[in-house]
Amino acid sequence: MAEEDKKDLKSTVNGPEQVDMDELMRKYEAEARVRKLQGLASKIVTGTAVIMSLFHLYMAGLGTMPTNKQRMIHLGLSMVLIFLLYPFWKKSSQKKAGPLDFLLAAISLGVNLYLLFNIDAISARAGLVSNMDIIMGTITIVLVLEAARRCIGIELPLLAMVFLAYAYLGPYLPGSLAHRGYSFQRIVDHMYISAEGIYGVALGVSSTYIFLFILFGAFLGETGLSKLFTNVSMAIAGHRPGGPAKVAIIASGLLGMINGSAAANVVTTGAFTIPLMKSIGYKPYFAGAVEAVASTGGQIMPPVMGAAAFIMAEFLGIPYKTVMITALIPSVLYYLALWVNVHLEALKLGLSGIPKDQLPSARVELKENGHLILPIILLIYLLFADYTPSFAAFYSIIALVIVSFLRKHTRMNLMSLVKSLDTGARGAVGVAIACAVVGIIVGVVSITGLGLQLANMILMLSAGKLIPTLFLTMVACMILGMGMPTSAAYIVAGTVAAPAMVKLGVDPIIAHMFVLYYAVLSAITPPVALAAYAGAGIAGADPTKVGWTAVRLGLAGFIVPFMFVYSTGLVFQADSVLLILGNFATATVGVICLAGAIQGYMVTRANYLIRAMLFSSALLLIDGGFVTDIIGLGLLVLSIFMQKAKLVRETVNNAKA
Repeated sequence: MAEEDKKDLKSTVNGPEQVDMDELMRKYEAEARVRKLQGLASKIVTGTAVIMSLFHLYMAGLGTMPTNKQRMIHLGLSMVLIFLLYPFWKKSSQKKAGPLDFLLAAISLGVNLYLLFNIDAISARAGLVSNMDIIMGTITIVLVLEAARRCIGIELPLLAMVFLAYAYLGPYLPGSLAHRGYSFQRIVDHMYISAEGIYGVALGVSSTYIFLFILFGAFLGETGLSKLFTNVSMAIAGHRPGGPAKVAIIASGLLGMINGSAAANVVTTGAFTIPLMKSIGYKPYFAGAVEAVASTGGQIMPPVMGAAAFIMAEFLGIPYKTVMITALIPSVLYYLALWVNVHLEALKLGLSGIPKDQLPSARVELKENGHLILPIILLIYLLFADYTPSFAAFYSIIALVIVSFLRKHTRMNLMSLVKSLDTGARGAVGVAIACAVVGIIVGVVSITGLGLQLANMILMLSAGKLIPTLFLTMVACMILGMGMPTSAAYIVAGTVAAPAMVKLGVDPIIAHMFVLYYAVLSAITPPVALAAYAGAGIAGADPTKVGWTAVRLGLAGFIVPFMFVYSTGLVFQADSVLLILGNFATATVGVICLAGAIQGYMVTRANYLIRAMLFSSALLLIDGGFVTDIIGLGLLVLSIFMQKAKLVRETVNNAKA
């Protein structure tokens, strides 16, 4: 790529509409609202983060500490970082932590160390708790809620407080919500000391699998893999019709599954892709929506799938490999639908790609940086070979450090190692505190039996019918996901909504995958669509318009979960390979029809009748039944014939004119 062409491409991206990405990240991603500490406080935070990362690496490779004690250290160090990094409110100092912050950090570490050193004694006295245990537990609950408010926003802590009130006020509640109620001491005991509260399964997954994968992502970023993804994506798709939009799909999908945060991924990759999309003629709102949908889908794309997939595997007691396999076809359909949407939009508007001479060379990029892909290949192999995710992540990190020495420009030194360890720990605290708060919610559900009651309420409202149950579950997931991290939204929805589907005979992994999809898609669903709003900020477009355009472009993601409940071949649950391949083939044609209906274009511009035919064909083909497939294919053939006839008429009329 010539130097002057690189400058041209760079000027296209960094034109007059430059946006303050740090400010945008802070606006739409709560976990990015960190202080820029200086002096001693900065050194304390960096030291704590490095120690935290080294501790988790040691536990993954050599450690033998009981899992409950590992969770206590994990949460204690996470809370120290949160209270020092995240201000009490927006008007607090952004450059230094105050005395109160240091005090709360010290107390947070203290209450976790208290439990760490006393949990064996508490177990020895048959679970009988002392007044000191209750005091420490109360402080822990309050500090966990405050740390979560600072780090991830007010929504999840408020929800946890509602659940705590429910546990206490049981006898005073109306109808089926009423229960015998629990004393303050009993609630604190359950949340602080039992394995079903704060230190439950969710925090356990955070302290083992999730932390290491976030750390792996930090090491990848430091070696320059994100740049490799972007450049190779440019080389593969940049010159095609609507090329920059296709680059956004590839790059954002690859980075999004490692990043785990839709809004953060939008800001990271969208800073490059959105201006490029606008430069070739895509409308600003469309460019922002494409980036939002592509970034959001990373959390449902194997092999990594963000944080929630690891929690799903732990909840269901199944290998992570099973989750990856189950998610594969639906995620491919999601991205295929988005790809066809941007392609048809480009054809409809007559948009071209970027000239090849202004694009990087895939061969050169892979020659210079392709070695960085080797640790990812190792990671995938280890996961499919049934090694634990923590084992796979640990050895992939070690392999990445070793592989980085194969090229001078990717070689990691002491500074880059420290930065990776620091960045990884900082990136993991949001998930850690979300899992701790979700532990409170799950704890209330387990102690009160609320999950069963809510499942029964959903079944009552749906009259025991599957379709209404699926719809109510979808709505519940959307509401719970508003402004909340995906992992937290999934856990809450999976706890209270998935059981209703299971009661109606849906396989548990399919029910949880259904819930996961809508927890993820809440990031692009108005009124609180954080990923879409982040894209709007970069594109300079109306956030609401970007949000609804994102829903339109991501419509396959909203439809496919309903389909894989009925066509289980889409999640590799079928009697034969042929049936799976058949379901996949017809669903593929179906999402192409769906894109045509959405864009109003396939062979040529389509009128409302043809769009309705394409939409009906899409639903029938995605469904996977033999009769529906035949009808769907018939509608597709008829719609294509009608479009070609229209095209012939237009050609003849133009020739006469």
